[in-house]
Amino acid sequence: MTDLRIGVIGYGMRGTIARTAHRPGRGAVVAAVADPDPRAREAAAAAFPGALVTTDHRKVIEAPDLDAVLVLTPDHTHADVACAALLAGKPAFVEKPLDITVERCDEILQTARRTGTRLYVGHNMRHMPVVRMMRDLIGRGAIGTVKTVWVRHFVGYGGDWYFKDWHAERQYTTGLLLQKAAHDIDVLHWLSGGYTRDVQAMGDLMVYGDNPHRRAPGEPKTEDWYTEDGHWPPHTQRALNPVIDIEDVSLLNMRLDNGVLASYQQCHFTPDYWRNYTVIGDAGRLENFGDGPGGQVKVWNSRRSEYRAEPDETYDIPKPEDDQGHAGADPLIIDEFLRFVRDGGVTDTSPVAARMAVAAGYQATASLRAGGTPHEVPRLDPGLVAYFERGQRPEAD
Repeated sequence: MTDLRIGVIGYGMRGTIARTAHRPGRGAVVAAVADPDPRAREAAAAAFPGALVTTDHRKVIEAPDLDAVLVLTPDHTHADVACAALLAGKPAFVEKPLDITVERCDEILQTARRTGTRLYVGHNMRHMPVVRMMRDLIGRGAIGTVKTVWVRHFVGYGGDWYFKDWHAERQYTTGLLLQKAAHDIDVLHWLSGGYTRDVQAMGDLMVYGDNPHRRAPGEPKTEDWYTEDGHWPPHTQRALNPVIDIEDVSLLNMRLDNGVLASYQQCHFTPDYWRNYTVIGDAGRLENFGDGPGGQVKVWNSRRSEYRAEPDETYDIPKPEDDQGHAGADPLIIDEFLRFVRDGGVTDTSPVAARMAVAAGYQATASLRAGGTPHEVPRLDPGLVAYFERGQRPEAD
């Protein structure tokens, strides 16, 4: 099998995806990289010997010998870059979130349909073992029909990852109830079998807004901007982004189009980092304890009782064959993308679901900033939905 030649646009934090896709002799090679940052270009040149390395993303998009592109740029640029790639006939992998507004997401989907160029969105959590396990348990009826889902996201490294660069500014993210929560909203939709219809949210900038230790505008991040064992407690953080106008804690309530009620909570100053999903059906409840290898999914479904720590069923979250990136999800999502570029067809990730996750997060942020007033999530054109549900083919086979 001839290796696909992949172009990469943006080689920052999610450059890990590009390195995962670089598999000489095993299906794909990274042949071109564009990034305006000289440090990123230097790193790309070392990681991909012989690849074209440039400041200009158009040179990658217009390169005639590339089979697909990875769009790994900051969120607010996704629509411009992705649409340019689609218009050039290059199948595109767009890192999540799809973009930072509903309108820009719809523009990407409409461009993919109009051009017939394949679009893939990097919602890698659909390939995480814990998510697959919970979905399989729900699918085989372990808790009956899903009625409500509660998600808690403890973002222990939030001060490092989201308050020291562009993520801290609304103009680049809308907010973390979109940027960070898009992952969990998408998983919540997938487990529930529906999309959010109505939202109501509250939140605040409780901790990092009061921290006076900011970098000067234009000053780069410090070498120790992220550490696993330091920067605790949160008020000891230093060299934060010059502008911080997003929330560091948020609470969201949702009603889905199939009647499921859901809630999501996100906090960026907890001491631990993990996600907890509680899914309650009309015949039981499941919950994960830990979200990677070594964790468990527990099910209570045999009888009513007082509190009992021991569940009726316990499932160990497996260790993936390749555990690089998000508990092994990154290699699997690249496997699916490369197959999709070659063969097309339906994928476990979904551009429609990616748009609906952004739409829920965007309207939730609007609700939060309007004092918690309820907001309705805009529907998507049924024609677009049908196009993507049949594997991005013009007509059903």
